[in-house]
Amino acid sequence: MNLLRKRMARYDLPQRIKEKGVYPYFRSIESKQDTEVLMNGRKVLMFGSNSYLGLTNHPRVVEAAIEATRKYGTGCAGSRFLNGTIDLHLQLEHELAQWVGKEDVMVYSTGFQVNLGVVSCVTGREDYVICDELDHASIVEGRRLSFSTPRKFRHGDMQSLERELARCNPEAIKLIVTDGVFSMEGDIARLPEIVSLAHKYNANIMVDEAHGFGVLGRGGRGTCHHFGVADDVDLIMGTFSKSFASIGGFIASDRDTINYLRHNSRSYIFSASLTPAATAAALEALHIMQEEPERIEHLWQLTRYAIEGFRALGFETGATQTPIIPLYVRDMDKTFQVTRMLFDEGVFVNPVVPPACASGDTLIRFSLMATHTKAQVDLAFEKMLKCFKALEIFG
Repeated sequence: MNLLRKRMARYDLPQRIKEKGVYPYFRSIESKQDTEVLMNGRKVLMFGSNSYLGLTNHPRVVEAAIEATRKYGTGCAGSRFLNGTIDLHLQLEHELAQWVGKEDVMVYSTGFQVNLGVVSCVTGREDYVICDELDHASIVEGRRLSFSTPRKFRHGDMQSLERELARCNPEAIKLIVTDGVFSMEGDIARLPEIVSLAHKYNANIMVDEAHGFGVLGRGGRGTCHHFGVADDVDLIMGTFSKSFASIGGFIASDRDTINYLRHNSRSYIFSASLTPAATAAALEALHIMQEEPERIEHLWQLTRYAIEGFRALGFETGATQTPIIPLYVRDMDKTFQVTRMLFDEGVFVNPVVPPACASGDTLIRFSLMATHTKAQVDLAFEKMLKCFKALEIFG
């Protein structure tokens, strides 16, 4: 066996988890992504989805994707840079720019590619990229590819951020990159304070709104609009795989920055463009988001109800303020065990273990959709309390 294969063969963590009967990944769904899904021939309550507005099977979104496929075909057969731009891409970019309140937008094929391609190229060798320690993996990878000096500050700690800014050359570009809503913990970035520090140290800001769009801000415009600081944020990133019920992502900024990225962002230039169906689905989801504000209102009613309910039952939910509700287990084996027990009880949730969190912070990620009902949440309360108590997770 060659050296590479020897190294690969030594990796056996998944096999060991499978032997225990608690492997929680790649579970096959046999139906539409909804509040209930079909798995192994039976219905399971879905509390592990990022479809915050529940639009993935909305008739208008589905029909838009079908019509786009009929008109443009299944793919664009090239990159946006060369032969892969269609008028639908341009329409989506134009409407997103107006919605977010920036001069221009460019659409990527995935959200991961946005952060990879933007963070890695907007700053140079003499500059700095400063990230929250809990930023999404795509930001981390973009920072690794950047030639700039990396800096990291403790999660949500503004004193830590200021210390990092103070260490930087005042004449260099300093890009602060943060999630708007943190995807595992559900808490919100302290953007007003970040903006204040950015002004003090002449820094720039990029915010990942993957989990903020469709949830926070007027009309679901995200964390930056929630705090009224969108004009102070230089780059606003979003994905289509959550509230936009599709796949892909985008970056919004001023015209000069977008012009630079269009001609220098390698994950954009050297990737095939977003499919017509995905583009049309995201565009229609944007229209529904604007036309049906009651979806977001109901999502927040459920969020408040669920957070209060879990806390009243004794669950540890951390600092969440959003439809992402962490239920801390703080034990890796029990995290896998309770995930399997809940699945057997008909409740689908996601386990969060290293490297997605620190070893002592393992948790169950419980996420809500606007299409959930209070009755479904109540049933989840019952099942989760039963399983957590059976494993003696509560103090």
